[in-house]
Order: sequence, then C-alpha cells, then structure tokens
Amino acid sequence: MHIEIRNVSKSFGNHKAVSNVSFSINRGKLVGLLGPSGGGKSTLLRILAGLESPDSGEILINGKIVNDVAPQHRGIGFVFQNYALFKHMNVFDNIAFGLTIRKTSKAEIKERVNELLDLTGLRGFEHRYPHQLSGGQRQRVAFARALAPRPELLLLDEPFAAIDAKVRKELRTWLKQLISTLGITSIFVTHDQEEAVEVADEMLIVQQGKLEQQGTPVSIYTDPQTAFVAGFIGHSSLIEQPNRLRGFENTEVASGSRALIRPEFVEVGKEREIAFPSAAEKGKVRHIFFRGAHLELDVQVGENRLSAHRSLDQDPLQPGDEVSVLIHRLYVISEESATMVENPLKVDPTPVYI
Repeated sequence: MHIEIRNVSKSFGNHKAVSNVSFSINRGKLVGLLGPSGGGKSTLLRILAGLESPDSGEILINGKIVNDVAPQHRGIGFVFQNYALFKHMNVFDNIAFGLTIRKTSKAEIKERVNELLDLTGLRGFEHRYPHQLSGGQRQRVAFARALAPRPELLLLDEPFAAIDAKVRKELRTWLKQLISTLGITSIFVTHDQEEAVEVADEMLIVQQGKLEQQGTPVSIYTDPQTAFVAGFIGHSSLIEQPNRLRGFENTEVASGSRALIRPEFVEVGKEREIAFPSAAEKGKVRHIFFRGAHLELDVQVGENRLSAHRSLDQDPLQPGDEVSVLIHRLYVISEESATMVENPLKVDPTPVYI
C-alpha cells in the first residue's frame, strides 16, 4: 500500500471539515477526489500535503507515518488551481525552482528540466515568461515544476478549473497519459464528474467531510453504495412513492420510500416500439433536447417527471406526444443505502403461434 489515511478528522471552529476518513491507494494509481463544494476535498488534499495538521488520525506514505513530517520532506508535488507560477521567472527557472532550493547541481538541474520540457511538450518555450504562455501551457509548466524533484506523490487541486473547455479536455487526456508513463501515484480534486470519470483509475466520493465510497468509475456508477452517491453520480430523476409505478407495486419497494431513476433505465416510444408493453406506463413528452449523439426526453408519467434517452435513428417524437414509458429498473434509496430493483413485469411477450 503506497498511501494510507487512517481515521483522519479535521475541524475549523465548529465546522467538521473531515470526519473520521480512512482510505488507501496503491502505487501508480490516478485517483479522483470528487464531491460537492465544501465537502472536504481540498482539506483532505492539504492534510496529505502537510499544509494542514489533522486533529486526529494518521497519514502514511510507504508505510511510514508522516503526521509530523514537514511538507518539504514528504516527497510530494503539489499543482495548484491557479498555477502559482513565479511571474519574474522564465519557464526553465520555474521548473527548476524546487531543485534550486535543494541546492541540486547545475548540471543535474539542466538535465532534469530538459527531460521535463520534452515530457510536457514545452520544448522551445523555456525562455518565455508566464504572461507569454496560454493557460494550457502555464498549467503544463506547473505540472513540470511539481514533477522536477521526483516526488513520491502528486497532488492536484482542481488543476483544470482555470482553463477553457476545449483545452481542458485535451489536458485531461495528456495528464492521464503522463501519469501512466511516469507511474507516479496521483490524487486530483475536482467537482467535475465527467473529468473524474474520464481521467481517474479510482474515485473517492466525499460529502460533508465523510468518505461515501471508493472504487473505479464504473463500479461507483453501476453499484452506488449510498443514497448520496446514487444521486450525485450521473443524472437521475427523484421519484416519490415508486411502489405506485407499474411493475414495482409488489416488490421490496416500501410504501413512502423514494427512488432514483437514471435516463438509461427508461425506455420511451410508441406502444409498438416497447418490447414489454404490459410493464409500461402511459406518459407524455414535455420537452426534447438534442444532445449530439442522442436525444434527451423530458417525460411526464403521472405526477413524476423522468428523463430518458432516444436514438437519433428511431422515429422522431414531438412534445405533446402520448408515449409508452418502460422503467427497466430503479434505485430505492433510504437515508444510508441505495438498492437497485428490476421491474419484474419484464417478461417475454405472449408468443404468437402461426
């Protein structure tokens, strides 16, 4: 185990920023720390870096407790949201900064900086100053500077937040390839679900200072362990009294419970298009949104509003159309858990004998 957090808590006055959090990360993993604003993400990152001290608990790197180890001696590189480059230094000197204060030899500094210039695609920019660079280039300089001292762990606090959408997407791909090449353990804070799912090998979901779930993006999306994770990851419709929906009347869905239904759980179309018409509700299309590769439908089913996807290859629907709505499955949520329930009415249609 490379990185381990054991029962760490941190309060600021009466605010519990981190509450009894424990997790471990294997060497070489790129981990996304994801959650809503104020959930404790940046505080956890700063505790790992040694910029904040936990009130209780232990931080271990390579099996060694580092609670009392100064930030500069933890072997950690930190990339900040706003780059934090030195304006009076050119690219070469910014990258070399950590090595310079360690009194590394000039020959070794030159060799390492040149290596990183090539690795980060900054060759030819070494004599430019930060104001002469684009946002993406400045962020690459920040990555290179953090990597120069060969850290054991790379921490990134919302590394792409200050960059426009197109460049941000390019940098995400670049970062994943870079981390894979270097094999360095990395943790990045983000509130962008798409970013976390696309880049991370694993995700840590936190809210109100507590760790809700750890796992791969796929496992967290398909098997959320708490009600918060089920509602936070992906897009869902919240349904009151799901036991009133067709097919779920006699399941483990309790009266008075609530459910989350994701768009991919819902099939919408004319009755002839639905494979299990006896399991379908009647609904009405309220709005249709073009999403590029598919359409997103806003459908009224009784008192509930659901979202569903529809292929561009299917016959077009219009707002106001009466449709059949088949809910394949849903997540029943309680205060602490989320349980997937399949629609038991989905059985083979009555066979036709010729």
